[in-house]
Amino acid sequence: MLSSRYFLIVNPGSKGGKSQYKVDKILSLFKEKQLNFEYAITKSLQDAYDLSVMANQNKFDVIVVVGGDGTINRVLNGFYDKDGNRISDARFAVIYTGTSPDFCKSYNIPTRLNAAFDAIYQNKTRKILIGKILHCKKNNIKNVGCSIHDVSVSETEVDYFACCVNIGLGAATANMANSGIRKYLGDTAGTFISLISALIKYKPCDFEVEQNGEKRNIEKLFNLSAGITRFIASGIKVNHDLQQDDRLFYNLTIKKLNLLNLPKALYSVYSGKKIKNSNIINLSYCTSLSIKGNVNAAVEFDGDPYGFLPCKIELAKDELEIILNF
Repeated sequence: MLSSRYFLIVNPGSKGGKSQYKVDKILSLFKEKQLNFEYAITKSLQDAYDLSVMANQNKFDVIVVVGGDGTINRVLNGFYDKDGNRISDARFAVIYTGTSPDFCKSYNIPTRLNAAFDAIYQNKTRKILIGKILHCKKNNIKNVGCSIHDVSVSETEVDYFACCVNIGLGAATANMANSGIRKYLGDTAGTFISLISALIKYKPCDFEVEQNGEKRNIEKLFNLSAGITRFIASGIKVNHDLQQDDRLFYNLTIKKLNLLNLPKALYSVYSGKKIKNSNIINLSYCTSLSIKGNVNAAVEFDGDPYGFLPCKIELAKDELEIILNF
């Protein structure tokens, strides 16, 4: 029986450039076990995507991400075509070297280097749901108030996510957190300070949301999160009831925040306790979600801003097989 072929996509710049020293250690572990592997070093997130597409097309058995959540997302995208279909049977593995391990926490993937390698070597897998989002590439004023289906195909892009999409305050928070503040304050504290700073400046907008074919208007929306796992961002989580077989994702909306109700709203998403629906916060479940607004708000998913409204969110047709620690 032929041994598995591994392809490592390595981002030495993750965690603010502090991961370079780990690369030799990781390669030595693969050599010590005499695994059949190749690797490539990325210079950008686009490199991570291109290398993932190449590795899938070249029928590698296991594609290993060595990096943070941004690199994980770009490599994940290389597993899918624009229709939500897997382009190969490759398995997806992670050796985490980033700052905010939301993907790893979601799926019990070890974040310590040796433990992560051991999980890959043992090759225990499960399939997970992946989200699909069709969104605008650029902030074009012509698209304000439009449905995504009314936007020129040349202006749209399909992407995939494993954890969560944020529209509104979440995207502004990600921009600020990714500017370097987490390097000094740590993951959870840096994200919390970024959230408060973004909240002070943020102006809520009005949106039309079509959920499972039903349209409703949401006034003064601060944030909409559509996700699969419990993690929105560092320390922020959603206690939902989703199971793998449900083939649903959650839709969490927060609106009409003020100084009086802000502490309660923050407690709801930081405590991890069951969310009680109110006129401020609402949790529901769906198979499709289309969003447009009176502004082209930024769209963020899996920790990084990537596009703008309008957008449509649904699940990919095929699940992703990942290597994890049981």
